[in-house]
Amino acid sequence: MDPIRLPSLHLTAPPATVVCKPHVQNYPDPRAGTPLSVQTTSASDYHHYEQDLGKKSSIWAPFQSEIDWRIARWAKLRGPSSTAFSELLAIDGVAEKLGLSYSNTNELNLIIDNNLPSRPAFKRQEVVVQGQVFEVYFRDILECVKALYGDAEFAPYLKFAPERHFEDESCEEQLYHDMHTGQWWWSTQQAIDKNAGPGRTVLPIIISSDKTQITVFRNKTAYPIYLTLGNIPKEIRRKPSRRAYILLGYLPTTNLEHITNIASKRRSLCNLFHTCMRHIVEPLENAGIHGIIVTSGDGIDRLGHPIFAAYIGDYPEQVLVTCCITGYCPRCTIPRQRVGDNTEPHPLRSLCSILEALQSIDQGAATFIRSCKEVGIKPVFEPFWSTLPYSNVFAAITPDILHQLYQGVFKHLKSWVITVYGAHEIDARCRRLPPNHNIRIFMKGISGLSRVSGEEHNQMSRFLLGIIADAPLPSGISSGRLLKCLRGLVDFLFLAQFPVHSTSTLKELSDALDRFHDNKQIFVDLGIRSNFHIPKIHFMNHYVENIIHLGTLDNFNTEYTERLHIDLAKEAYRATNKKDEYPQMTLWLERKEKIMRHESFMAWRTSGEQPHLRTHWIPPGLNLSRTLKMTRHPSVNTVRLPDVSRLYGATFFRAALSRFIVQLEHPTLSGRRLEDAVDGHFLGVTHVSAFYRIKFLRTDFFTGESSTVDAIHVQPERKDKRRGHVIPGRFDTVLVRVNDITVTDSVLDTCVARVRLVFTLPEKSMQYLFRSVAEGDRPQHLAYVDWFTPFTASPDPNCGYHKISWCNVDGGRLSSVIDVRRIVRSVHLLPRFGRVANREWSSSNVLDACNSFFVNSDSDRHMYQLFR
Repeated sequence: MDPIRLPSLHLTAPPATVVCKPHVQNYPDPRAGTPLSVQTTSASDYHHYEQDLGKKSSIWAPFQSEIDWRIARWAKLRGPSSTAFSELLAIDGVAEKLGLSYSNTNELNLIIDNNLPSRPAFKRQEVVVQGQVFEVYFRDILECVKALYGDAEFAPYLKFAPERHFEDESCEEQLYHDMHTGQWWWSTQQAIDKNAGPGRTVLPIIISSDKTQITVFRNKTAYPIYLTLGNIPKEIRRKPSRRAYILLGYLPTTNLEHITNIASKRRSLCNLFHTCMRHIVEPLENAGIHGIIVTSGDGIDRLGHPIFAAYIGDYPEQVLVTCCITGYCPRCTIPRQRVGDNTEPHPLRSLCSILEALQSIDQGAATFIRSCKEVGIKPVFEPFWSTLPYSNVFAAITPDILHQLYQGVFKHLKSWVITVYGAHEIDARCRRLPPNHNIRIFMKGISGLSRVSGEEHNQMSRFLLGIIADAPLPSGISSGRLLKCLRGLVDFLFLAQFPVHSTSTLKELSDALDRFHDNKQIFVDLGIRSNFHIPKIHFMNHYVENIIHLGTLDNFNTEYTERLHIDLAKEAYRATNKKDEYPQMTLWLERKEKIMRHESFMAWRTSGEQPHLRTHWIPPGLNLSRTLKMTRHPSVNTVRLPDVSRLYGATFFRAALSRFIVQLEHPTLSGRRLEDAVDGHFLGVTHVSAFYRIKFLRTDFFTGESSTVDAIHVQPERKDKRRGHVIPGRFDTVLVRVNDITVTDSVLDTCVARVRLVFTLPEKSMQYLFRSVAEGDRPQHLAYVDWFTPFTASPDPNCGYHKISWCNVDGGRLSSVIDVRRIVRSVHLLPRFGRVANREWSSSNVLDACNSFFVNSDSDRHMYQLFR
């Protein structure tokens, strides 16, 4: 057998992806976002915090020692219940031997309440609707804005003025990422400069709300409202641990059971929401017009205008906020009977006309109701946004990838596909997908799942198209339109989540949506649907305009606030005695926030570092650079060569390793001379050391922490130590670069292979076998791989996947030994099932049993980018 021939290259580790700095066009007036000429303070946030603590003898103040502080932190952030903690400290000698300044939870709470500065405190307000009194707990919104803006952790990264970013100086490709690169900030800055004067700083207010269930039983709910600022980069905002969102308040969760008329109840609930929200956002009216002095965490004062910019929520929340009618678009004026039909643009709802209709309340109830109906909104007495300056609530409604795409459009399309092909066949195909780090295998199928989460729909979107890519439709109709429809949606899903968009990628996003609409009629022809009047399908039409207006959609993802429900609603409720819970929840949250803020302060105090201003450009969005990481020690120290073939399936290991060594030492050899050199090569190796994992790490730009984003498993069959049953071996498929890594990034310069063994040679053998190779050029980790056929020039026109098959020679697999540094990443293969999936295949044997595959370019965002 003739192993594949690869170029003889002295390889080094692949370089990290280079993030090119864009060409930046600054706002014309350089005074925008500048500090006040007369500074009232020069102390940073931490210095103010230190002053609030007072002069203390110990750096651990108000605690007596480091252990005193750390136990207090553990008790409030990680520890058991308050009662359990008090019982622990009540054990004789525990508090004394640890040298604690408190002996129970109440004493600890007093130290926290009396000595630690906090974020704004909660207030309680009574609201009367339909003769019934409701309580709303909220914070002063301006104090919340100042607290976020003044956090020392955010000071080096805050954005103060709008910018326009371009790929290069030609300014042909405009880039959009954080909010300051969108048109909204630019136009708002112009309006404020015109009306209030130059030198102002826009503070974009982003509000999010979502009712959530906080108990498993009894159906207890909470209605939290969150706030963040667009000045804080999205890469910080999207991490709950950075605390860039602040809980603004809890709204009443009543269902108004005393109102029996359904229409009246809906109007009353809407009025209750807007009445509560009006109390919360009222301070923004004057502050937005005249501005307030805000101090960033580095102690610099600016004159800021807090402006309501964006509202994050699912469709019911969008309908509630905009006062529109369910079934209609909360942004534009499209008629109900045309919702979801096509991509025909419709104008934004007219804010001026709607405000005029709201003012007709003075002309009587009948006139007010009629005027509101004419402009397409519910008769709400005074929406909270009606008096906010420089704001348009209809432009502030942002796309919701979680609920609109994954839990909406894709959920519908998935159910239609299951109806077309049958649940039994779809589930059979799902169970037979090969494993991969980025793919979840649904061993029970996907048709019978209930309460499917957004993350599960995300996982399904990565393989649903692939499992039906070569399946004919039962009715005999060509499956081309169905595949193109699903391909268009999957492309739209990936493109919509790009962390940086350009003029070109926005065109691709529009094209993907057009392909979806052009081919969705197939489901009507198959009798699955009669129409597509679904608001979530229609709202995809607004994605491009929203990105241009406010920046990329990862600025406004409901996944972030869904995660906050756990910490700021559910955990808070569990800490109460379940009676009159809101005063207890707000107090529990205030104490927790005090501890977390003190933790950041203690890290600054003990390190002695000052918060520094950023002097370099921060690459926006997802960092695609990856670092290959091998473990320091092998998984198996000694694997004898006869076991290499038996356990790992490396049938031609000796010949492949000899060829690799000969080619590395004599790169000019070819043809018969190479074959003779390989045949006469003395290997002299009796054993190797095996590694079961190859990992790829990505480093976070802000924290410096590394996380595993991809992993390759190479492990033989083994027995479960506890149960004794056999666990099948797993040998993952990878993408291998077969050309010089410095030449091009084209996927056509790579090839798919299955890794059978990752190994190192004994040190003595290395010195002998690579004696003519410079020590710095010697490979450290090698891999034995079986090859698939190369990529064709173009993928399948319907599904967009490349087709490959096993590369067989003389009845065996074409194999080679390669340097591990040639491996680009893992790759997921989709078996070509045909009309009916072979029931003898399984997830563990399908790579061996099946001969032809599709390369899954949708397994994750990095893979999608590589194959674009």
